[in-house]
Amino acid sequence: MSPSALNRRSVVAAGFAASLTPALEARLGTPGLPEVEIGRIERLPQLASAQVAPRHVDVWLPPGHAADRSHAVLYLHDGQMLFDPRITWNRQAWHVHRAVASLMSQSRIPPTLVVGIWNHGPERYAEYFPERALAFAGEDTRRAYVRDECNGRPKADAYLRFIVDELKPHVDARFAPRPGREHTFVMGSSMGGLASLYALCEQPAVFGGAAALSAHWVGLATRRGLEAVRNAELPLALLHYLQRQLPEPEGRRLWVDRGDDALDSLYAPALAMFSDVLRDRGWSAQRAVTRVWPGTGHDETDWGRRLEDVLAHLMAR
Repeated sequence: MSPSALNRRSVVAAGFAASLTPALEARLGTPGLPEVEIGRIERLPQLASAQVAPRHVDVWLPPGHAADRSHAVLYLHDGQMLFDPRITWNRQAWHVHRAVASLMSQSRIPPTLVVGIWNHGPERYAEYFPERALAFAGEDTRRAYVRDECNGRPKADAYLRFIVDELKPHVDARFAPRPGREHTFVMGSSMGGLASLYALCEQPAVFGGAAALSAHWVGLATRRGLEAVRNAELPLALLHYLQRQLPEPEGRRLWVDRGDDALDSLYAPALAMFSDVLRDRGWSAQRAVTRVWPGTGHDETDWGRRLEDVLAHLMAR
């Protein structure tokens, strides 16, 4: 594939980053609740926050859900892309409910709630890129990233405070999942994968496991082309941060993967180095999985196809 073709595919693949921006939402109207054939969805509409902009949160409840503290809870980023392809920008979705319901029916994971946190399109890079990792980048790169991709201010720490201090207590009170980090997990793809790793590192008492599908090790936005995509300084900054901040593996599980097509093909060096970081930090193959999926790229369809494998590891009984 030529560089120009790869660049075009990368730009399209990265288009999900904005999803429904407020301006687009205003023109099209807010999508209704996602339709699911298993379980049901309750929406927490435009959930207010003292930390970040308000946003929808869609909570999937499995069949027979009761507020009896018997359910684990799985928090996911990019919540508008999870359930119903008819209301997503690219007509794709993870179909998370199908994977969770299937694994529950096989008793491979416990009864589980899914909390889909919508991204706030204009702030997605600011909220998802691990804020403290920027300290490991050079000053020029750090300033350029904050200026160009974070609208002048990184917000990942504020986003995590929103999840842990505002959203989670709301979910705990309303839906009564099981307490404790061993029943609380976080997952995302691309930049949402980085946000999930950051959550595990910064809030190890809250989250017992994290999954990062097609983690976007290439920190710079793809919209400026391959020259920006191939910048190595931000991936190295992330790896330095993870080398220092990954929590102890005991009682925790981790999954990080990539495909080998289009944008995902650029993640190979960083994922290989991250595997070394895991080994150095004492994470065994039973606790942490790094995996390459041949013939897959950077979209919701590919992520949905491997979701059962991911969750079976992350949330194994």
